[in-house]
Amino acid sequence: MDGDLARIQVISPISIVVPTYKERENIPLVIERVRQLRERDGLDAELIFMDDMSRDGSIEAVEASGHDWVRIVERTEDRGLSPAVIDGFRNARNPVLVCMDCDLSHPPEKIPQMVYALSSGQQFVIGSRYVPGGSTDDDWGFFRWLNSRVATLLARPLTSVKDPMSGFFALRRKDFDRAQELNPVGYKIALELIVKCGFENVGEVPIHFTDRIHGESKLTLREQLKYIKHLRRLYLFRFANAMYLLQFLVVGMSGVVVNMAMLTLLLALGATPKLAIAGGIIVSVVSNFLLNRRFTFSYARDRNPLGQFAGFVGASAIGMIVNYALSVYLIENVLPETRSSIYIASLLGISAGMLFNFLGNRYVVFRKRYIHK
Repeated sequence: MDGDLARIQVISPISIVVPTYKERENIPLVIERVRQLRERDGLDAELIFMDDMSRDGSIEAVEASGHDWVRIVERTEDRGLSPAVIDGFRNARNPVLVCMDCDLSHPPEKIPQMVYALSSGQQFVIGSRYVPGGSTDDDWGFFRWLNSRVATLLARPLTSVKDPMSGFFALRRKDFDRAQELNPVGYKIALELIVKCGFENVGEVPIHFTDRIHGESKLTLREQLKYIKHLRRLYLFRFANAMYLLQFLVVGMSGVVVNMAMLTLLLALGATPKLAIAGGIIVSVVSNFLLNRRFTFSYARDRNPLGQFAGFVGASAIGMIVNYALSVYLIENVLPETRSSIYIASLLGISAGMLFNFLGNRYVVFRKRYIHK
């Protein structure tokens, strides 16, 4: 271990950031475990509790420790686990940053091994439950295990790390400082940093994950729904054009349903095929605009909606012309004169106009320079 400690000292001292909310009973236990770590392994580590206005005696518990290397920061704005970690890293004084939970599910004794992995060339190191040697408490239960595995699987296109859901990790301050557009939603800050910092060399140190003894878990259904929202943001960051196109196509498919419904209604009311096709296009353009503004290009929805709608119609004009012209041509020159031919021609016209619509709206109406920062 002496050789390992020598290498650890190269990049120490360390700042350990612990986000908290109503963790008064656990705070003294965390302080004691870190104190033992400092004395046994000789780590120069500060301990920072980032508290979201618990008002439960957490501040007093930290002050009672009497250690000058322990402090607590009470946060009054933008409360939440991930923002607390980011604020903690920005408040940290040391060149190596470590994040861990306050419920002692993460063993502080693994920090020296994680820091050693950083000194060995890793960009980011995770305390992992799912690598050989890692484990969880036996009473986790099937559904909790399944929830964790599904969440990991959903993140697989973003990283090959086996446990990206872990809240126990270490990185260098200089790497954190180059993170782009940090805006995590929910509690999966490690995944946010892996993606936004562009980490490719990620190490995983096996840990035993222990269930909390004091307090209540903060993992609610609401937090899990936030994780889905967070994943969407990260997919858009990593695979921007592909994700915008996919969302545009999904909205476009809803527009097809609207188009076909209006086409059927107009035909039932006795409209000519040409008028029915035109009516379906017009109504679907309105529905597509509303959905694309709300979901696909949500970053630009703070703009004037009337101006955007005019731009949307203008940018989609070529697609609409292609759609209408191809549909009419197929009805009059290619397909037999049957009712089903009208639907076939309309669907083929929609497909042909879709690409024109996407390019015009992605790079003209909702282009990225409209983002409000």
